[in-house]
Amino acid sequence: MTTSPAKKTRHKLVPPETTTLFIKNMVCNRCVRVVSEELRALDLDLRSISLGEAVVAGRVEGEMLRNVKGALERNGFELIEDRRARTIEQIKLAVLKLVRSETLEKELSGKYSTYIARELKQEYQSLSALFSSMESVTIEHYIILQKIERVKELLKYNELTLSEISYKLGYSSVQHLSHQFKKITGLTPSRFKKMMGNTRKSLDRVAPPAR
Repeated sequence: MTTSPAKKTRHKLVPPETTTLFIKNMVCNRCVRVVSEELRALDLDLRSISLGEAVVAGRVEGEMLRNVKGALERNGFELIEDRRARTIEQIKLAVLKLVRSETLEKELSGKYSTYIARELKQEYQSLSALFSSMESVTIEHYIILQKIERVKELLKYNELTLSEISYKLGYSSVQHLSHQFKKITGLTPSRFKKMMGNTRKSLDRVAPPAR
């Protein structure tokens, strides 16, 4: 009589617990590098990091949480713990990603509202209402402000013509860009180029003009 070989017990690999840190003011690759260095300096096991978000192994609480907050604040960042504030930051980062995209028209492929809703996987109407109530400006106007800041940046680089900048940022014409630029800044693009200085605001701190 033969006996069947013992069945091997298979254990499912349970992924380690992780904590997602939502971080305000991460707007560029340099920000990602700085945050990454700070978290690793705290001996945190960094699993992934992108604009506005870092995933680390284990739970971050108590003294470690305070250390993370302190390290971020020393570098001009802020840990976001409020759910609504997280959503606002995600909207801003989605806008930033769109405006700075090298293929804006391809990224957009429709209305801004469709793009925002797709990026955050939420209904645009509720996102729009939340953004307006907390930021005192609509998402649409915020996008315009960000686009104008990007135009300023490209004008300072002096590598593209105004026509090329207009196309790059999805304007229907140079006239449309120029009209919007003057409405926001009070200057024409050509006048701005002549007055170039350290006037560009941080992309995450653009505020609506005083009324």
